[in-house]
Amino acid sequence: MKIKKLKITLNNTPLVDISFDISSSLALVGQSGSGKSLTLKALLGMLPSAMDVELDIQSDFELVAGTTVAFIPQNPFTALSPLTKIKKQFFVDDARVKELFSEVGLEETLLERFPPELSGGQLQRVVIAMALSNRPKLLLLDEPTTALDPETRVIIIELLKRLQKRDGFKMLFVTHDILSAKNLCDAICVIKDGVVVESGLMHSIIDKPKKEYTKILIEANFANRNFRK
Repeated sequence: MKIKKLKITLNNTPLVDISFDISSSLALVGQSGSGKSLTLKALLGMLPSAMDVELDIQSDFELVAGTTVAFIPQNPFTALSPLTKIKKQFFVDDARVKELFSEVGLEETLLERFPPELSGGQLQRVVIAMALSNRPKLLLLDEPTTALDPETRVIIIELLKRLQKRDGFKMLFVTHDILSAKNLCDAICVIKDGVVVESGLMHSIIDKPKKEYTKILIEANFANRNFRK
């Protein structure tokens, strides 16, 4: 699918003006305030009414939040009610829930627990299961590994890769964590102040960034790491 144009303005002031392709999995990378979150909210139809949005998409499916498009937030607690058992927070039948729990590697006994009784990694798997419950065509991820410890982060990234390979959904991974992006996505789009600075295949950009802004982001993420090997 192609986002041929996404332009977001507020009081005639441009905030975002970008275009990008999601052939399989794309990382949208930039510093805080670069326009990453605005882009996600625009695709989900969640921007404030005061903002004007011009969106031109070329896709073989219509973007409908909750059906063809699913969302995984940075903090899984924002997607879950802490006072409701996990099993009551799914809107598919019990057989599908058990299937989803098996897919994300969770024990069915956790369905009887409340969110505060689960670890961060378990909660993120629950949210992934919820996001995939309607078999979406596009999965939007907003920094889903930021709050996780390094070991759990790797587990979640590998889980997402395996599920995407099996189910074939497209992914837009919004993050400032280039290491996770490198491990999950095959392409990258770097944005700054609402415009695209550099984009292309992940390994090409990581190995030979052309723009100084991209180089700074990479070095900041991978200081003291042998990340390109």
